Amino acid sequence: MSQRIALVTGGTGGIGTAIVKRLSKMGHKVATNYRDEARGRAWQEKMKAEGYEVTLAAGDVSCPDQGAAMVRDVEKQLGPVDILINNAGITRDATFHRMTPQQWDEVICTNLNSCFNVTRAVIEGMRERKWGRIVQISSINGQKGQYGQANYAAAKAGMHGFTISLAQENARMGITVNTVSPGYIGTEMVMAVPEEIREKIIAQIPTGRLGTPDEIAYAVSFFVPEEAGWITGANLSANGGQYMGW
Repeated sequence: MSQRIALVTGGTGGIGTAIVKRLSKMGHKVATNYRDEARGRAWQEKMKAEGYEVTLAAGDVSCPDQGAAMVRDVEKQLGPVDILINNAGITRDATFHRMTPQQWDEVICTNLNSCFNVTRAVIEGMRERKWGRIVQISSINGQKGQYGQANYAAAKAGMHGFTISLAQENARMGITVNTVSPGYIGTEMVMAVPEEIREKIIAQIPTGRLGTPDEIAYAVSFFVPEEAGWITGANLSANGGQYMGW
């Protein structure tokens, strides 16, 4: 595979870091964004110590102007973005009858609107070059819903509609658009949940364990190579069998 320029939003998190490493191992030049510069630089140094050269660009992807500026910064440092992984995401959990407009808006803006903000900034270049790979990181809860996550589930389900529409519009331009929907992954956030609650979650997973960030990164990498050029508008569920659908 020829070397490409890859941008992973939210790349400093658990799943994001695994995706950054996987794409780097595939030979690509990889960039990600940060909102907190000190934290971003510390992460970059840690990655460098592990042998990964990752480009950083400032930008809150929930903001259209910042998302576009971040893409311009990445392209100035590395070149045109060929591979985009829309991975940025947050949670603001509450049952709907207690959910505030702020909790709704923050999740929709960061998890769903960011897909528009960043993809819009790269799509025309991909169309001109007639090659591109776009992957959204959705969630099992965007497929089956989840108590206390109406905002999160709505955003993650919205990614699927975004994916299949964008895939249809750009299929003839050499651009594939797909989604990966992780189940419960052993990230710091999940491991911080009380053990008794984690055990209840694991009891619902047929494989009997949480997934790993590396397993999600592998799922993402499936959609990236030249050989995946005929796969578009697809969703790859990576959830240990917890939710199965056609």
